[in-house]
Amino acid sequence: MINITNLTYSFAAAPKAPVFSGISMKVRRGEFISVVGASGCGKSTLFKIIAGLLEPGSGEVALHGLPSYSASQRLGHVGYMPQQDLLLPWRTVLDNCLLPWELKRGCSKEEAVIQIRTMLQQFGLGETGAAYPHELSGGMRQRVALLRTIASGNELLLLDEPFGALDAITKRDLHRWLLELWSGLDKTVLFITHDLEEALLLSDRIYLMTGGAGGGMQEFITGLPRPRHHSLNYEPQFTALRKDLELKLYDNRLL
Repeated sequence: MINITNLTYSFAAAPKAPVFSGISMKVRRGEFISVVGASGCGKSTLFKIIAGLLEPGSGEVALHGLPSYSASQRLGHVGYMPQQDLLLPWRTVLDNCLLPWELKRGCSKEEAVIQIRTMLQQFGLGETGAAYPHELSGGMRQRVALLRTIASGNELLLLDEPFGALDAITKRDLHRWLLELWSGLDKTVLFITHDLEEALLLSDRIYLMTGGAGGGMQEFITGLPRPRHHSLNYEPQFTALRKDLELKLYDNRLL
């Protein structure tokens, strides 16, 4: 699905102090991959490069096995959900979710509305189509934002800390919901999080990211079977994996 090779990025104001360098990673179709690392190591910047919002200083990003030589070639071919839900407050839930259709218009509006209403039911939001964002809870807003990202029709989704601003109880509920929904989505996901339990519970593999000139990626394989249940984080195998992951993060000075 995606192959990143020796990616480097620096801000124009500090070209000799790269945000990250030598970043390489591979993501296979259908995988759920988390990226973890200290704040400021460049995780969100990496996602913006993949999405085509930034141009890397050097390196290559290949989508679907085809190298893209500029950010503009990737723009619009990747679903990207930033940290904030960015729902338009003056539009209803239904109209917010129709935004991808308005940009691409691959079918009639009537067909798009039927598709969105079906997805709203699937996401447990069937009664919210006429509601406005301020009328929703934080967890419901995140569901709507994820639905809108999926409605773009792109197979690769970049989710940048989608649950980071939620309270612990709401986050647990969304973990349970996403695990139940995941098998039917048929999507490939790259997911940024600082929550180690969240990363282990949701992911097939985890990349530990280090920023700066000597940075890079270290792969961590969870080895947990699917389908998964949200109570998995109470089992001994999960506890041992969490300890191992945390030790690797400390060893790499990522925490």
